[in-house]
Amino acid sequence: MSESKKLWGGRFRGETDPAFARYNRSFGFDRRLFEADVRGSLAHCESLRAAGVLGDDEAARIRQGLNTLLSQAAERDESFFDDEAAEDVHSFVEARLVELAGDAGRKLHTGRSRNDQVATALRLWLRDEIDRTASAARGAQVALLDLAESHADAVLPGYTHLQRAQPVLFAHWCLAYFEMLARDRERLGEVRRRVNVLPLGSAALAGTSYPVDREGVARALGFERVARNSLDAVSDRDFCVEFASAASLVMAHLSRLAEDLIIYATTEFGFVELSDAISTGSSLMPQKKNPDALELVRGKSARVFGHVLALLTLIKGLPLTYNKDMQEDKEAVFDVADTVRDSLEVTATVLRNVRVREARARDAASLGYMNATEMADYLVRRGLPFREAHEAVGRMVLYGLEKGLELHELELEELRGFSTLISEDVYEALSLEQTLASKSQTGGTSPARVREALAAARASLDAPES
Repeated sequence: MSESKKLWGGRFRGETDPAFARYNRSFGFDRRLFEADVRGSLAHCESLRAAGVLGDDEAARIRQGLNTLLSQAAERDESFFDDEAAEDVHSFVEARLVELAGDAGRKLHTGRSRNDQVATALRLWLRDEIDRTASAARGAQVALLDLAESHADAVLPGYTHLQRAQPVLFAHWCLAYFEMLARDRERLGEVRRRVNVLPLGSAALAGTSYPVDREGVARALGFERVARNSLDAVSDRDFCVEFASAASLVMAHLSRLAEDLIIYATTEFGFVELSDAISTGSSLMPQKKNPDALELVRGKSARVFGHVLALLTLIKGLPLTYNKDMQEDKEAVFDVADTVRDSLEVTATVLRNVRVREARARDAASLGYMNATEMADYLVRRGLPFREAHEAVGRMVLYGLEKGLELHELELEELRGFSTLISEDVYEALSLEQTLASKSQTGGTSPARVREALAAARASLDAPES
């Protein structure tokens, strides 16, 4: 390449130490910003032309050169990026542009700095990445609904403290994670709005002296507004922390879902079976079928959480404005974006490869005194204060444990020994069907409410984004 890679060499006489040059170089990872950087450069070129800084012919040569670079990169030839001397993606683009556009390419950097240039490219890249992440989250939601609807009548035990508590529909369990992902998509949308602010035109830190139309550049690049303070614009990395934070909640939810399915797939629980497509075996034990896909999702949450802390630590003591420390933001943000999107896609694949063992789950939902609360409610409906009813049912459970019988297996006279308010209709109240049907308020697990919730969930996915 004929053009020097350094964008700052005029002040210097000596050569850069090779070890420091390697340490300083970011092109190995920030070349992911190539397309975003070129898009920002195209908009900047037009703003310079409109401001009279560039002539029409110069602007045309620059546009042609930048579009040629985009075409060359789109050919997916990795050798295009083979340039060991390029310090970063910005110097790479400028050097290649000068080769194509000549002296006109040297004028493109007028009125901007790498400080506002990189902030713009990172925001452009992250805005698109947020959209891809939100789309992957929606895909996981679709998989949850598909799984729920394919097992609409399945029942499984609900747990608190990992102890059997009350029966719920399996579809109700699926909808719980649907709601978590819905909040995740909302958060991503909120982060996107704060990402979608244009820093370009802030230059190094004080703003630009050239009469560029920043609002016009913002419109050309799809930004909602321009940054109001040049000092803040070039040094703001809040949006990186916010994205990583929102992604960490996505990963926390996926990790919880993974943990549930890992437990439910054990021999001890046996509520679900994972297909061969998402499982692996043991190199020693032939009988093993390991839930590696789910374990990796659970494990990868840790790296995303770590990036949040790393980014917070990175910015906490930086004086205004730009500092080279900020180069460290990109690998963290890139890895967060890759990890959360991949994990959402793998989770959706897992959900499409889960078979619910409905009979086993229903049996488990019928045992363990999971209708004890229904017994208490039964007594309350007959006039007994809840605390007294709770006490009476607790004694019934102790009695049942001693005899090895569930509440609904005890004789009527045995039950009446704890409360004379109990009559023959108690057995209907204690049935699994009635236990589920009684949870009929909004948000409950009754079949009617769950059917409504599934329909509403489907409709919400088809609704236009706000």
